[in-house]
Amino acid sequence: MNATPDYKDAALPVGRRVEDLLSRMTLEEKAGQLFHSMLMMNPDGTPVTETDGSMLPFTTPELIEDRFLTHFNLLGTYGPREMATWQNAVQEMAAATRLGIPVTLSTDPRHTFTDNIGASFNSGAFSAWPEALGLAAIGDPELVFRFADTVRREYLAVGFRVALHPQIDLASEPRWARQSGTFGSDARLTGELVAAYVRGLQGPALGPGSVSAMVKHFPGGGPQKDGEDPHFAHGREQVYPGGMREHHLEPFRAAIAAGCAQMMPYYGQPVGTDWEEVGFGFNKGVVTGLLREELGFEGIVCSDWGLLNDATIFGQVHPARAWGLEHLSVAERTARALEAGCDQFGGEQCPEVVVELVRSGRVAESRIDGSVRRLLREKFTLGLFEDPYVDPDAAAGTVGRADFTALGAAAQRRSLTVLTNHGGLLPLPARPKLYVRNVDEAVAAAYGEVVADPAGADLAVLRLRTPYEPRENVFESYFHSGSLAFPEPELAEILALLDRVPTLVCINLERAAVIPEIAERAAALIADYGAADAALLDVAFGRAAPGGRLPFELPRSMEAVEASRPDVPNDTFDPVFPHGHGLTLQVPPGTPRAPLGGHERRGT
Repeated sequence: MNATPDYKDAALPVGRRVEDLLSRMTLEEKAGQLFHSMLMMNPDGTPVTETDGSMLPFTTPELIEDRFLTHFNLLGTYGPREMATWQNAVQEMAAATRLGIPVTLSTDPRHTFTDNIGASFNSGAFSAWPEALGLAAIGDPELVFRFADTVRREYLAVGFRVALHPQIDLASEPRWARQSGTFGSDARLTGELVAAYVRGLQGPALGPGSVSAMVKHFPGGGPQKDGEDPHFAHGREQVYPGGMREHHLEPFRAAIAAGCAQMMPYYGQPVGTDWEEVGFGFNKGVVTGLLREELGFEGIVCSDWGLLNDATIFGQVHPARAWGLEHLSVAERTARALEAGCDQFGGEQCPEVVVELVRSGRVAESRIDGSVRRLLREKFTLGLFEDPYVDPDAAAGTVGRADFTALGAAAQRRSLTVLTNHGGLLPLPARPKLYVRNVDEAVAAAYGEVVADPAGADLAVLRLRTPYEPRENVFESYFHSGSLAFPEPELAEILALLDRVPTLVCINLERAAVIPEIAERAAALIADYGAADAALLDVAFGRAAPGGRLPFELPRSMEAVEASRPDVPNDTFDPVFPHGHGLTLQVPPGTPRAPLGGHERRGT
């Protein structure tokens, strides 16, 4: 009878298990570990075994059985029982391979209101919380810990072991599309919140009850030229005219001190600094020199998605995000990223390129071994070799659990930020005649008599979203960029309503909207960062107390935005509302309050 190999013996030290498994791996199997690709699932919980290539070039069996990949992030929103069933089927597929290396599953954020296949998914069955900007508006590390601990438990239930978050870039360029996923413009607060976030996801130490935190986007993606996004070639330049490069590193120092397990360099290409002008994933001075040697990070470095190969997204071809190295071949780009210090390639699935680099002598196999050691160590530490499966019944009972949902709902209410309250309109009187726009009338009917015409209303409630300039490219259309001001005739229509009837305006701030006229003429103005209609109306009618403060300033004009320096937080001239602004509303005595949710004992 063959003895059990050391790597399967849970009683042995992790280091010994890693070395035993590494010694048994072929070069092809090692190369497969260096790719962190995407998967989708069928709605019934079965793996995808056929693909038309419009989003994913390979099927799940091809990636696991033929290309030896074992790290994947799941695209799409599904039911928890189906997700757990799918996870188990994927693990069974991996267990049947020669070495039986379990799969590590990851996900973009799934607990908020944003739905962008390139950045996050709406909460679906998971508990719904405000965006990270909303957590920053509250500014409470203990609440962020409870949020991350809730995420951890819901993720573990369906099999996610890596969170492709938190995102701790500073929101220093008001036009940048990715601000809703940040903790705003304050480096100190971001550092405090990311430390709490990492503890909530990973626990006191990385282990079987942890979700590994992949912090992003090193060394800070906020200073994008003109606020354009570096997913796209016209947004590749990252600039520091204010000389505040070190300031953007502060949150990452805090994340490393908190023990984050993984780090993702950004797409951006630094321009006008002493860094090499190539994307950060290829930048040895940044990944090895700064992150590894100066800051002492010892965890996994995974590149952002799609650095090596052109890709078809929504039927349209997008160039590889190899900014500054567009002229290189795929193999040359791969070698550059390995030389820079990356351990994994996000969104890629070409291990044959790594194999050829080693066999040609361009890259030493010992370099590959170094990254594979880190990746295998995390799998062993997370307990995946002992128990990679989950219970679909438990998943259905855990995801969206009542106490998790209550915590998220309370956070939505608390994050709301009262910007103006002209004449003390808020809290609103009981049962007024309400005209609502972009608010569910059925929800509003619980608070007042809903009327169809503002002429018959005592007051109106209007929900708005931050303006943006639509982009023709389908994928880019999800990344809201460009002007922050409402265009005509939309602004005129909004102001006409405000002049006709006293109106409570609630604007969802995914970026820093330019709204001086609305702020002046609304009877009351509230900012939200992801909140249900009931959360807004509970605050408006005094049933819950808002506690939010602006996580960035709101500029007075686009001219002020264009004149500001992208790397300097809160740098616009004469903002309508400064960073940290927010009014306090008193909830009348005896008013039923939304539950704030207590801290629960940790558990998996």
